[in-house]
Amino acid sequence: MDKKEQLITTAFQLFYRHGVHAVGINRVLAESGVAKKTLYNHFPGKDDLVAATIDHCDRRYFSWLNGRLENVEDGEEALWAVFDALDDLFKGRDPSVQAFYGCYFINVAAEFSDPNDPIHQKCARNKMEMMKLIRFHVAQMLPYEESKLEISDTIAMLIEGAIVRAHVASDADAALKAKAAAKRLFSTQVKV
Repeated sequence: MDKKEQLITTAFQLFYRHGVHAVGINRVLAESGVAKKTLYNHFPGKDDLVAATIDHCDRRYFSWLNGRLENVEDGEEALWAVFDALDDLFKGRDPSVQAFYGCYFINVAAEFSDPNDPIHQKCARNKMEMMKLIRFHVAQMLPYEESKLEISDTIAMLIEGAIVRAHVASDADAALKAKAAAKRLFSTQVKV
């Protein structure tokens, strides 16, 4: 691993576990074993390093999630697999991902709460990409355009709510509860 990647990986692990504002640059340097000069050659300021950790987490998250969906059919099977993947994440059953400390994007966006802040906007882009994924799979399941958008928004809220509930309320079953609610939602749509 090169020094830049080492800095990003170390910073991500520390920021994810402890929070961006709670971790200083000196701690990142001490734990990464990288010199301060090297850090500033790659990242002019802490916000640049934070932005790099968001990109790092985004790549890892979608690589993990796409891997979980790669052997399932698009549409219903894939949508339920998203909830199952989150269930494994919350319960620490997936050895390919680290311990769950909430959603990195939600956590960081909360620390950079101004919606116009570039860090906040970078976190929001992850949520928009997730919404595209949800809309794609919902579109395979429902015939009416207006239903697709409304149901996709509801599914996204169920997923985000499950993530927050799993982290804040320590509800390890949050993904399964959200999945059950999503299935009830679809059962009413099919009957309409």
